[in-house]
Amino acid sequence: MSVHKEIKKVTTHVLQEMKQRGEKISMLTAYDYTMAKIIDSAGIDVILVGDSASNVMAGHETTLPITLDQMIYHASSVIRAIDRALVVVDLPFGAYQGNSKEALYSSIRIMKESGAHAVKLEGGHEIKESIERILTAGIPVMGHLGLTPQSIYKFGTYTVRAKEQDEAERLIEDAKLLEQFGCFALVLEKIPAALATKVAQSISIPVIGIGAGGGVDGQVLVTHDMLGMTHEFSPRFLRRYLNLYESMGNAFKQYIKDVKDKDFPNEKEQY
Repeated sequence: MSVHKEIKKVTTHVLQEMKQRGEKISMLTAYDYTMAKIIDSAGIDVILVGDSASNVMAGHETTLPITLDQMIYHASSVIRAIDRALVVVDLPFGAYQGNSKEALYSSIRIMKESGAHAVKLEGGHEIKESIERILTAGIPVMGHLGLTPQSIYKFGTYTVRAKEQDEAERLIEDAKLLEQFGCFALVLEKIPAALATKVAQSISIPVIGIGAGGGVDGQVLVTHDMLGMTHEFSPRFLRRYLNLYESMGNAFKQYIKDVKDKDFPNEKEQY
């Protein structure tokens, strides 16, 4: 019997059990009540209220502009929809870097005001103090290494990370450190599959990948991408399960036509 089917509520402990049993963890993003309700009802393990809301919901070019207040708004909307999934919320850019007190304050606000279950931070050894301080308040922390979108201006590109030996070694070192600091899980974004597999095997906490191959403990995608609501973004790691951009466009066009042709509403659709 899979852990997934046995449990009524996913917790950090459940994810640990899933890794130990070799059962893969499924994770998707959500930023609003309606979408979160559908995803949770489908039986997802983890919902990430990602700072990708900055791109997907607000139309920004990067994840940097989204604020803590906006993340709390999105997280609160998602939490109202959830019965089963573990809900993790991204700490937005500027809410934790270089200031561990700020990191703790931001995390406490997210937990208190949204009711979320955990927070996620980008980075390794450089955010040690922030992670440790957040954990002192009993708040679970998920790490994030590899391509870290909040550092886009430092890297200057969204290409695959850690292809070079020294960066790969640093990444493994950082992953081990995040486990030592007390993170309950780790996201690896856009790194070579062999390296990601090595990381997943060398630490005991669950490793969830996005563009990190199949040798990790779970997968995450941005929901709007995997549903094909976005269409200008096609990285190799993305599998589109639907083409909603086209389906929704066709539905809207049909509605417009029906209104113009006086076909909608018909006799049965009025009082």
